[in-house]
Amino acid sequence: MSMSLLLQYAIIALAVLLSAWGVAKKQFPGGVRKLRVAIALPLLREGKPAWLRSIGRRVAPATRTSGSACGGCDNCGPER
Repeated sequence: MSMSLLLQYAIIALAVLLSAWGVAKKQFPGGVRKLRVAIALPLLREGKPAWLRSIGRRVAPATRTSGSACGGCDNCGPER
């Protein structure tokens, strides 16, 4: 197998993986968040090397912060 063909397959595989990740984030945001937490937690444990912990911080999802206590529809105005 020639090197150019191998490079072409690698680029196509990367494009397919990125596309699948984008679809998963759009269609299954809760599942993607749980997967990222499951991957990040073992990397963030005490005793791990600093470079592994930095990867874990990058993989970990952002914390959920919202103005409302329920995290719902942001319709927290006065009741009518």
